[in-house]
Amino acid sequence: MAQEAQKKYDEKWQRICDAIALKEPDRVPMNPHPELFPIFNAGYTVAEVVYDSTLEKMRTAIKKYLNEFDPDTGGGTTFIYAGEGPGMEMSRPKNMLWAGMPGDRIDKNSLQQFIEYPTLEDEEFEEFFSDRTGWALKSLAKTSGLLEPLSTFKPAAQMGNARIVAAQFSTPEFKAMIKELWRIDEFYKEHARRSEALQQEIREMGYPIPMAGGAAVPYDMWSDTLRGTIKSMMDFYDNAEYMERYMEEVFEQQIARIRATKGINEGSHVFMALHKGMDGFMSDEQYRKYYWKHLQAIILEIIDSGHVPYIYTEGRYNSRLDCLTEVPPGKVFYHFETVDMAEAKKKLGGIACISGGFDSSLLDWGTPEQVRDECKRLIDICAPGGGFIFETSCGLGNCKRENVEAMFETVREYGKY
Repeated sequence: MAQEAQKKYDEKWQRICDAIALKEPDRVPMNPHPELFPIFNAGYTVAEVVYDSTLEKMRTAIKKYLNEFDPDTGGGTTFIYAGEGPGMEMSRPKNMLWAGMPGDRIDKNSLQQFIEYPTLEDEEFEEFFSDRTGWALKSLAKTSGLLEPLSTFKPAAQMGNARIVAAQFSTPEFKAMIKELWRIDEFYKEHARRSEALQQEIREMGYPIPMAGGAAVPYDMWSDTLRGTIKSMMDFYDNAEYMERYMEEVFEQQIARIRATKGINEGSHVFMALHKGMDGFMSDEQYRKYYWKHLQAIILEIIDSGHVPYIYTEGRYNSRLDCLTEVPPGKVFYHFETVDMAEAKKKLGGIACISGGFDSSLLDWGTPEQVRDECKRLIDICAPGGGFIFETSCGLGNCKRENVEAMFETVREYGKY
């Protein structure tokens, strides 16, 4: 890394680290998640970037964004599936739609859309816990068109008989699936190489990329991937025993994975999106019993591993603030989509770094003056005493450029300590 870029990198990283440690840096750090905005700013459609497996369009877009707006962190390609269009076509997911996909089922400038539905039905609980492999083979077929042949495979019935297994894996359907899986593997190995090369270029420009891993709340895993929102809400009352059994299982697995990262990329951030913990989704008692218990333990394990828990709350989170205070001071970074930021500062100031609360839609539909006023309001509330990083409520979309300019200019100037 060139000396000037290294100096820039170190200043930005120190600014982020100071805020998380509840110190006052030279100014409020800026970390709005750019998401789709760099694509539009560079004149591309989302579909073009999703289907450009060379990542050249993504490279052009993100570098243009960084050079023009100079945030305090860089970013990668993961959240918008840049370059993954051909790979997703081969995988044929049934629970996801993406820009440019065959049939143009969503707009060419849309963020990817996930389709939630139960993959674990009530009548499958016993099989799920007694024959996970057999159940998983059927479940894979529920979420991927490519993997549908697996639904006919019965491993227990064919155990120990290689000839029978070989015969089934040699059917035209299985042969075609296996060949496609090989192609997918090669595609994503190359994609990972190109993605890492792009991230390294971003670092060499002087921009830290704090994110180095992820985790999830066990209840979210139960709801998102197995039961769906409606059934997982009913499970509090009808299937709590099964739900708790699964959550304890995946909780232990996550703790083991986090412990294995100790000493690797220490100081980097571990991202956790809280999908189902918002106000009103469950009672305060249920939140503590089924959600916060595991979330708090995972936060503590991430801290013990030498990393920073980056807790990305989704939805309204006012009633959960008291729980969020129950962490070691100066070790946790909370992002808020919708919350009373004054109350969040009051309760979490001196305990955890906070961010978010700036309605991203204001950049789409507001005026530069409205943007400036809202930036100043948040800085006045959250910046005193440190422990504040400026982030928008969610990722940026097709924003008005003048509004994005107003946001960066205001925080950079008004956010000085």
